[in-house]
Amino acid sequence: MTTVLLWAAGILVAAVGVAVSIALHEVGHLLPAKRFGVKVVQYMVGFGPTLFSRRRGETEYGVKAIPLGGYVRMIGMFPPGPDGRLRASSTGRWALMAEEARRASFVEVGPGEEHRTFYRLPVWQRIVIMFGGPFVNLLLALVLTAVAASAIGQPGFVPTLSAVSQCVLPATSTATTCSAGDPAAPGAAAGLRPGDEVVEFDGAPVRDWASLSAAIRERGGQEVDLVVLRDGQRLPITVTPVLTERAVTSATGQATGETEEVGFLGVSPSIAVVRTPLAEVPGVVGQQVEGVVGIVVRLPQRLYDVAQAAFGSAPRDPDGPIGVVGIGRLAGELNARPAIIPGDELAERTSRLVSLLAGLNVALFVFNLIPLLPFDGGHIAGALWEVVKKAVFRLRRRPDPGPVDVAKAMPLAYGVSILLVGMSVLLLYADIVRPVTLQ
Repeated sequence: MTTVLLWAAGILVAAVGVAVSIALHEVGHLLPAKRFGVKVVQYMVGFGPTLFSRRRGETEYGVKAIPLGGYVRMIGMFPPGPDGRLRASSTGRWALMAEEARRASFVEVGPGEEHRTFYRLPVWQRIVIMFGGPFVNLLLALVLTAVAASAIGQPGFVPTLSAVSQCVLPATSTATTCSAGDPAAPGAAAGLRPGDEVVEFDGAPVRDWASLSAAIRERGGQEVDLVVLRDGQRLPITVTPVLTERAVTSATGQATGETEEVGFLGVSPSIAVVRTPLAEVPGVVGQQVEGVVGIVVRLPQRLYDVAQAAFGSAPRDPDGPIGVVGIGRLAGELNARPAIIPGDELAERTSRLVSLLAGLNVALFVFNLIPLLPFDGGHIAGALWEVVKKAVFRLRRRPDPGPVDVAKAMPLAYGVSILLVGMSVLLLYADIVRPVTLQ
């Protein structure tokens, strides 16, 4: 019963976190739009039928039934056609789509409100409005990461030794104890003991286990001076890591089946709450952004892999894309998972869920900057193209070409929207039949 409640609590936190992230994303568009004088007709969280709404001034604020996004509707999102009128210059299918988009963006332009249309703003103001949403998600990711990693902390390895091996076992060995013929491990031979905290290695201060482990692996066969803290006293020790074969692992920690020769000391770290310095939080978020960008760049292949897992027997990639159902499942699993460090379960569970929401906001930041409509990045790309186009016209001493007609890209926007719906359906099915689970 407790496990079920923890699952439910995790899913609820994820659902509320997603809704708040979307709502604040739209606030990132709303505030600068109002600041620059654009008439904002609607601020909505969700799509589909309206569950609740209230009008304040000229803007209707509300919540809709399908919580898969949101929008801020501004008047005059698209400029009139080349002739200045809201009609198509031809009867072609694509031209009619662009005409419909223009008409919809001007429906609520009242008399004397032409100056309050979005397309009449200077380019930099349009970019600020459209970048405002993703920027809020980036700020949320930074704040949530700071809370999870710096304020609360997360379980991690620290350079306090939990165990010291007495011998060196080959990488292919399945033995768990030493035999008479096994060579002595260099750490034990040098006098290292469980509980020692390694504070210096080869004259450099040790900040974390990852850097110490990397240094040991690089110094195989070389004599090294290190300093440990034992019973409050600094104790210098000289040790020579031996070269030995160890299994090669991937970035996700999976064994590749290969081995390599690395330095080996024969010591193991302890697990403790590790707090990331605030100055390192932007770097952590930057790495997450880089990872999501990699997923976006290879999205067709990633979705193919998801389909292979959903409809075949291929395993689901834990680092691949997941849908809203998958996010909820992961949140429930994270919350129900036993604490790594006993005695502080609430803090550890909170840190996990906050980290998950931080990662979600990183994904929202990256995906919304894709330079295609209907993403925010599509409008930003149109504004930047307008800058380039006007600069070229000035160099050629030609008249100002006016705003870029972003409405011409609406056929592509409809195509992208259809692909997004297909992707959402695929991820929904995959999250149900072949969900991503924690290892």
